[in-house]
Amino acid sequence: MREGHDPLATGHVGLAFAVTAAAGLCTLLGALLVARADRGDPRLLPLALAFSGGAMVYVSLVEILPKGAAALAQEWDDRGGYALATGFFFLGVGLLVLLDRLVPNPHGDAHAGGAGDHAHARRLGLLTAAAITAHNLPEGLATFFATLDNPTLGAPLAVAIALHNIPEGVSIAVPVFVATGSRGKAALAALVSGLAEPLGALLGWLVLGPVLTPGVMGAVFAVIAGAMVFLALDELLPAAQRHARGHDAAYAMVAGMAVLATSLVLFR
Repeated sequence: MREGHDPLATGHVGLAFAVTAAAGLCTLLGALLVARADRGDPRLLPLALAFSGGAMVYVSLVEILPKGAAALAQEWDDRGGYALATGFFFLGVGLLVLLDRLVPNPHGDAHAGGAGDHAHARRLGLLTAAAITAHNLPEGLATFFATLDNPTLGAPLAVAIALHNIPEGVSIAVPVFVATGSRGKAALAALVSGLAEPLGALLGWLVLGPVLTPGVMGAVFAVIAGAMVFLALDELLPAAQRHARGHDAAYAMVAGMAVLATSLVLFR
């Protein structure tokens, strides 16, 4: 924020909440795309999982982790900030490894069309929704405070976040849809994850504002980046490759990266 500037005195609080909520709710658009799909299409799950896995790896390594390092560098020097971000990244990986040990993983017994597929899809939906929801909380904080400080600068950030929330909505909705056959449950899962952004804004405004430092935000971003990369590499991409045809999983993964890259480039 600009030095000596009190954003709460500008009257932009309502606008900042509205912009943050609109960006978060774009996860629902991704779920609506899934709602039009055929659950019986055998290519739906592997393509969507590879697409979302590629998107998650790209945004984590290219956007979220560097953002965390830059925030940490505000309280340390550049080298210290980078080193801390690296440590927090692998802490995020470790947390997902621990979760993987605690939550039984059914994919070893999965076979096409069987109960293992549905159990695996439910697990993927849970893990993906948890990772993206955790990612959306600090995104909501960032969008809210950027818009609060200067709506002209906050709006492009919100649009970029809204665009990459669409494939995130797909990545949440597809496993839920495959596991349950319910378009409503798939949309609800994406909606709940999207609501984490205005929730993050609300928490930041009411609770965290006085104590929220760049270092805390940087650590959160780095941990989330590590968790998302591990989830994509350990769960989403192997599951996609297991059921995909030929190079379909690789193509879908690159497509997911390209969509995220385009959204980031357009509003850089």
